[in-house]
Amino acid sequence: MRKFPFAVFLVLLVSILIPRGVAAEDRDHKPDLLVDDDRVQCPTATFTSIQDAINAASPGDLIRVCPGKYPEQLSIDKSLSIEGDNGAILLPSNMVVNTSGSSGAPIAAAILVKEAANVEIEGLIVDTANSGIIECSPDLIGILYQNSSGRIEHNAVRNVKLSVSLNGCQSGDAIVVQSLGSETSEVTVDDNSVHDYQKNGITGNELGTEVTITNNIVTGLGPTTGAAQNGIQIGFGATGGVQRNTVTDNVWSPCVSLENCAFNATGILIFQSDDVHVEHNSVATNQIGIYAGGQHNEIESNNISNSPVLDGIDLASDNNLASRNDVINSGQAAILIEGNNNKDTDNRITEAPIGVLKVSGTVGNTQSGNSFFDTLIPTQDPVPAHIVHVAPQR
Repeated sequence: MRKFPFAVFLVLLVSILIPRGVAAEDRDHKPDLLVDDDRVQCPTATFTSIQDAINAASPGDLIRVCPGKYPEQLSIDKSLSIEGDNGAILLPSNMVVNTSGSSGAPIAAAILVKEAANVEIEGLIVDTANSGIIECSPDLIGILYQNSSGRIEHNAVRNVKLSVSLNGCQSGDAIVVQSLGSETSEVTVDDNSVHDYQKNGITGNELGTEVTITNNIVTGLGPTTGAAQNGIQIGFGATGGVQRNTVTDNVWSPCVSLENCAFNATGILIFQSDDVHVEHNSVATNQIGIYAGGQHNEIESNNISNSPVLDGIDLASDNNLASRNDVINSGQAAILIEGNNNKDTDNRITEAPIGVLKVSGTVGNTQSGNSFFDTLIPTQDPVPAHIVHVAPQR
């Protein structure tokens, strides 16, 4: 009698035990709760509302959201995972206040995660085009983590903005992580599509917050007379890393010259935060590509291009490093140094009026190994002091 090799037997056994058409990742992540707005795509769904599933979930549960439109705001205060199928759209209408920020200002968030140890949100489209907010207050936010940790991954967060008549309001942030009351938040924001926000794309704020922001596509509105936008912001004591993101089209159009620029828009903004690593990002068409306002921040191996009116990199505070960056086509200078004891080394600078521009009164700044192309003035030191007016969100 012919004997089957053990390997063939094993393959046959696996094929019998595992149903066809079920991917390995589906076997490993069988949902505990299933949601479908009309029970058409998923007839066995127990819930038609995501919030109802959240309320019923036990800590650690996985909620799967089937394709459909879900006109609701979500509030999460326990550890759980939400995974959206292709076409699962959170489209809240008539949004209401569901929390407040560090200043006490009211906030209306489409998804609020508050006081939760580990929440993962993946695969949702979060669209606040129908928010119904008709004034500058409350602040409009797409996804907000407060005193919470977890992951925000593979989501599309869009249309987080008010009506055209309210475009000057300092509102409209796609993704925000913040810590309040001496609490902590540790969140990874990875591989999301973020666009059509009014103020900020991705933000990590306040002491106690640590954000890892990687592989996202963050696209501003382009030239706008409304709020001065920031693609990615880490500020006010938060820390973390910003790596391998693509950040484009943050331009405040009233900033038309160095003499006439009350505020500006920024691709990546580090504001009053230390020890942030900004590496391997592609940053294009932002008035300031990368702004380092804090100490011991490292700006390394980024590709920064087309900074209209202003600068590719601004070392605005002390003890920061800009190294191995490609900076192409800057309006004022490829690298502006406004602080002390900063280092810029081995950067490649192409087409800038001035390669490295140092402000009068700064001391201890060093540079070495920079390469200059199509740049008539490689280094100008000193120049009269001036102030770059960034516009952080808090």
